[in-house]
Amino acid sequence: MSVLAGLVEHLAELLQPLCGAASAAAAIVLFTALVRLLVHPLSRAAARGQKARTALQPRIAALREKHGANPEKLQRAVLELHAAEKVSPLSGCLPSLLQLPAFFVLYRLFSGSSADGAGHALLDHHLFTAPLGDRWADALVAGGPVGEAGLVYLVLFAVVAAIATFNYRRAKRTPLPVTGGQDVPGVGALAKAMPFMSFFTLVTVAVVPLAAALYVITSTTWSAVERAVLHR
Repeated sequence: MSVLAGLVEHLAELLQPLCGAASAAAAIVLFTALVRLLVHPLSRAAARGQKARTALQPRIAALREKHGANPEKLQRAVLELHAAEKVSPLSGCLPSLLQLPAFFVLYRLFSGSSADGAGHALLDHHLFTAPLGDRWADALVAGGPVGEAGLVYLVLFAVVAAIATFNYRRAKRTPLPVTGGQDVPGVGALAKAMPFMSFFTLVTVAVVPLAAALYVITSTTWSAVERAVLHR
């Protein structure tokens, strides 16, 4: 954790002349962009996988007609088809899983009880009037929902809600991976829940330290733009 903490602190120092008091917040946004840039090749691969799964739908429909009376045989045939075409139903999950370590590093880094070294220095920074180490609950106690820090959160919530709505609409248009009326084991249920997961970001932003919330918001925005480009 100390290595990444030092990286964020160094980025904040570099951005200080340009961003002033918001240099740490800008460093987190830049750090997030770097993380997303590293996993972008996997996101491109996931997009290709989704297009490949969509292309398989006519062949899956043919298997459904052939094995419709035997669900187990149909499911096995569809899984064999995915394996033969080297298409993984889970490929789209990998980019998100690889981002989790960076999120937890920022969470621990800006949690007052565990922050040390660079973390303590970064906790002194603000995004406008909201301390990076505070949560929405702290802003409510300090000045209420429309206080100085509260207004910062209201703007962030508005951004998250707009991005979540955009992601929700796109996810609803994404075809589910199916096997003759039955979902690919475990994947169908996940795919059905994914459109609503976008709005869970609102809860995340409300309960984690502001620094981690900035990571979540930046990453979510990147994802929305990335999907729009890769799946156009």
